[in-house]
Amino acid sequence: MKPKSKILIIAGSDSSGGAGIQADIKTVTALGSYAMTAITAVTSQNTTGVKSIIPIDPKQISNQILFSSKDIKPDAIKIGMLQSSKVINCIVKSLDKIRIKKIILDPVMVAKGGAKLIDDRAIKTLKSQLIKRAILITPNIPEAEILTNTRIKTKEDMIFSANKFLELGAKNILIKGGHLNSKFVQDIFVNKSEIKIFNSYRYKTNNTHGTGCSLSSAITTFLSCGKHLKKSCELGIKYVNCAIKTNPNFGKGHGPINHLNAMTINRKFR
Repeated sequence: MKPKSKILIIAGSDSSGGAGIQADIKTVTALGSYAMTAITAVTSQNTTGVKSIIPIDPKQISNQILFSSKDIKPDAIKIGMLQSSKVINCIVKSLDKIRIKKIILDPVMVAKGGAKLIDDRAIKTLKSQLIKRAILITPNIPEAEILTNTRIKTKEDMIFSANKFLELGAKNILIKGGHLNSKFVQDIFVNKSEIKIFNSYRYKTNNTHGTGCSLSSAITTFLSCGKHLKKSCELGIKYVNCAIKTNPNFGKGHGPINHLNAMTINRKFR
């Protein structure tokens, strides 16, 4: 089996393997593509929380992006944890040089255990410089509230927030509805011409660490292989739902999902 596409992942590392770069690599590989990385920060964490965060020098992040892409040009890029304004600015400059159109931004701000992963100045830079460069952004509800200065309690609030993202220059938005208290999870896809609601069954489990990272990487992979964006979102959501359902139940806190479930979903949806 040869890789179907090449993905560059720009994100932080998770020493527990459930989220961040590790989850991204597992997702991309399980779905049949080739993963490259530019690590933005190194975290010490496990399923119970984050102990420490060590940022990578922006120049080194830029070197990772440019040197890797010069040799192996990615078909798509997934961007995750970006801790500082300097990091975001260096990434923007690097993206302008390699000129990849399929960029998906997962605006990671808070870890599952509650640790803040980005500072306030970086949030402003992300809003002004990076959102408009992505073909899709995939915030969860707390992230959408911060970025659009809104309160989200209902499906209608999610749509209102998505339209605020459009005003910021976003092209397509997928707001993840997992934080709402409901029997079903509603993820809402919005752009200037349509609204699509993806309904999923909610599994009662604490093993959801890395779902956001894995979803954005799955969408990036399907998109890189030629699927339309909305279809890529649908398939990415199905992949993560299967990964949650079949989780390995590791750790004492928010455990990881099962990235290897893709072997089944690939055959069904390819």
